[in-house]
Amino acid sequence: MHIIRIQLFAPEVEEITLPIGTAFHDRTFPLCQSLSYREWSGYYTVSVYEVHHEHEYNAIRNACALIDISPLYKYLITGKDATRLVNRVITRDINKVKAGQVIYCCWCDEEGKVIDDGTISRLEENVYRWTAADPSLRWFRQNGLNMDVQIEDISEKIAALALQGPTSAKLLKSVAEADIANLKYFRVTRGKIAGVPVDISRTGYTGDLGYEIWMPWNDAVKVWDALADKGKQFDLHAAGMLALDVARVEAGLLLIEVDYTSSKKALIASQKFSPYELGFAKMVHLDKENFIGKRALERDAKNGVSRQFVGLEVDWTDVEQLYERYGLTPAAPAQASRVAVPVYSGEKQVGKATTTSWSPTLKKMIALASLETEYSKPGTSLQMEITIEAIRLKANVKVTTLPFFNPARKTATLV
Repeated sequence: MHIIRIQLFAPEVEEITLPIGTAFHDRTFPLCQSLSYREWSGYYTVSVYEVHHEHEYNAIRNACALIDISPLYKYLITGKDATRLVNRVITRDINKVKAGQVIYCCWCDEEGKVIDDGTISRLEENVYRWTAADPSLRWFRQNGLNMDVQIEDISEKIAALALQGPTSAKLLKSVAEADIANLKYFRVTRGKIAGVPVDISRTGYTGDLGYEIWMPWNDAVKVWDALADKGKQFDLHAAGMLALDVARVEAGLLLIEVDYTSSKKALIASQKFSPYELGFAKMVHLDKENFIGKRALERDAKNGVSRQFVGLEVDWTDVEQLYERYGLTPAAPAQASRVAVPVYSGEKQVGKATTTSWSPTLKKMIALASLETEYSKPGTSLQMEITIEAIRLKANVKVTTLPFFNPARKTATLV
């Protein structure tokens, strides 16, 4: 991150922190016709390459898309006690994970409230690559005191690309010196692309067939060029965050600071979430050795929790009728809305929809929502706030299970 010092009229010096480009900026910038960017962990990130993200979304669902995910925080955990540290921090049992496997997991504070979620790749017996949305180095090191473990922040050393979509496997097979055909869901393998050593994991944030490619920062452009060149015959498109946002909502995947708040940043108790309130119950292994938050999570498992994360399907006919009252015709929202809106049962607010999007694949308006447990059963009819001409109204919605979209190709064996 660049630090620019500006001398103001007063003698004080003010520091302004500006984002910088990722390892792929020299390639993504010429492609970004919209010049629409956002900041992600100190980096410039493309929101949308064209003026609308339609083609980018269609690439994710019907061909393949290339997404720069380098701004993720990445940590390398090594040493004799590496496994011990990982198991102490996360709620899952890492001893059940073999070398070459990847897991999605969360980690909690002492009160059993989620700090963050991410993936851990077990590259070797005592070598792990850990990704996180928020900076986590201090927390990991605090919990690794007096252990024989090395925790290295490799965020600026390792670049990463998500290659997602139905034709992603065929493209990768044609360009990578690696066993892509036998790479199962949530597994990782090593190989080369354009002579550059890479790790390739069958993971992603789109809920579709896809891969994430991890490579040295300084050689990242070579990998991009090889994929882009060969990708023409597979209808490859660079995709930005707007398209990814729609895909991850369809896949029922949560985004920290949007769908839930990290317990480290929460200001009040209701902003803190148990894994059992976020649909992470399967990631809590209470039968393993002691880990941070275990006692609190044992109480949650025994007593239940007051909220659940669910999907909502909006009654579009009802939305049309609401607009008709004002002589208007509704348009499907152009992009996912990250503005939380209330959800009601009659006059009572029973939760909130955290992200709402039109699903081009399902032809439905859908939302991720946190609801009181009593109202979270699939099939429950509720109402969600909708604003028309600055007037707050209620549209009918129905509770559904997540994910909304779950194609067989996502986990299929490709041999």
